[in-house]
Amino acid sequence: MPAMEIYQLKTFVAVATEGNLTRAAERVFTSPPAVSAQLKALEDEFGVKLFERSARGMALTAAGERLLAEARRTLAAAQGMQAAAAQIRGEARGQVRMATVSDAVALRLGEVFVHLAEHHPGVQLQLQQLVSLRAIAAVRRGELDCACVLHEQPQIEGLELRRLQATEIVPVVPQRLLLGGGLPPDLAGLAALPWITTPPDCGLRIHQERLFSQAGAVLEVGLQADTEVAVRSMVAAGMGAGMVRRDQAALMEEAGQARIWAGWSAPTWFCWISSPAALAVPAVAAVRDAVALTWV
Repeated sequence: MPAMEIYQLKTFVAVATEGNLTRAAERVFTSPPAVSAQLKALEDEFGVKLFERSARGMALTAAGERLLAEARRTLAAAQGMQAAAAQIRGEARGQVRMATVSDAVALRLGEVFVHLAEHHPGVQLQLQQLVSLRAIAAVRRGELDCACVLHEQPQIEGLELRRLQATEIVPVVPQRLLLGGGLPPDLAGLAALPWITTPPDCGLRIHQERLFSQAGAVLEVGLQADTEVAVRSMVAAGMGAGMVRRDQAALMEEAGQARIWAGWSAPTWFCWISSPAALAVPAVAAVRDAVALTWV
């Protein structure tokens, strides 16, 4: 019987995470038939069924749930060996998966890429955009190596957090919703406007709910955007009021797209986060150092 391969475990974890063969195949850069074949090989070797297959996707069996934790531990151990070898060679090399909550310019990622190209050419930074709480959870689970997030507190249990820059979240009202050319006079009037909401695991949603609570109103979920960029676009289109960073709100005012409602704001921070396990990998540590130098 063929021996189990690391790439098969990566595929197993990808399918468990995505719940879908096509998305899992994209995640591990192969085809759905290849993913199916790798799962079949694992099930044959383990002698257990890992997934229940249906029209809705792939769901872990009880055996699959138990073996998923072991698979993640095995992959972490393999990554640790690779990291140790890289340290012995004095190299930082490999792909680093990083999430961002904002555009690359706001996070100075261009400068980070330049630093890595000059000092660690073997490090490849793979970016994806996620809302803050979703990114934090993905770093905890080991699905991401690091992330740039918006976070109010100076610490996140179990993770390394580095504050990069203070910022504020403010409400903005599109020109189309201005009352007689002016802004609502109070919080109650502001809360009565149509709003663009974000998912519950987005940091902007937390601030939005606080504003509504202070206004004595209930936030009704209607139009929803899944990224900060989408919020700005929908507000600029006049679809509703929304929560954005103050620097972005100022740009929207300059462009005549919206007005800042000046009676409310929430302080927060741009932060870089990672886990101790990820930081044991030289490539992730190199990204941390590049980010830190960029924000000095």
